[in-house]
Amino acid sequence: MKFVQPIRDPKKLDAMKKYLYFKNIRDFIMFFVGINTGFRISDILPLTVRDVKGTHITITEKKTRKVKSVLIRKSLRKALDAYIKDKADFEYLFPSRKRKRGKAHPISSNMAYKIIRGAAKELDLEEIGTHSMRKTFGYRLYLETKDIALLMDHFNHSEEKVTLRYVGLLQDTLDDALEDFEL
Repeated sequence: MKFVQPIRDPKKLDAMKKYLYFKNIRDFIMFFVGINTGFRISDILPLTVRDVKGTHITITEKKTRKVKSVLIRKSLRKALDAYIKDKADFEYLFPSRKRKRGKAHPISSNMAYKIIRGAAKELDLEEIGTHSMRKTFGYRLYLETKDIALLMDHFNHSEEKVTLRYVGLLQDTLDDALEDFEL
């Protein structure tokens, strides 16, 4: 398993959003939900239209069985509303083109990874995968709020150090400290 990074640079994040938007709207919405909720890909993929019609996206995490709820902010609401406009409540947000036993199902986490990796490769971004969406959410939220306790709770971490390492801030701090340090 490769270790992935958040997308730290706002310009690169915007480039990723634009690339996915023009390549495939479904893939853009998947990415946009990921960076705006901090949910794991395994919790994003099974979402249905009904799940995103309210003010919050509420899930029961597959990994922890804990209930998490995230407010749908303005830009995500606008994108979701346009995307689900002609869709039925029961439809998956991220449907696969393939059908299993004649039934619709969401894309696989493996396919989601290929989508994100493909976009990252086109934009010359390294160490990017589906978990980068979750890490990008944490990285940006921490920079905005400096509220480590909030992030620890959202990510179910018990130590600040774990959360800071997880979102790439420990590495950033070390890099900054070493930048002018010479022996």
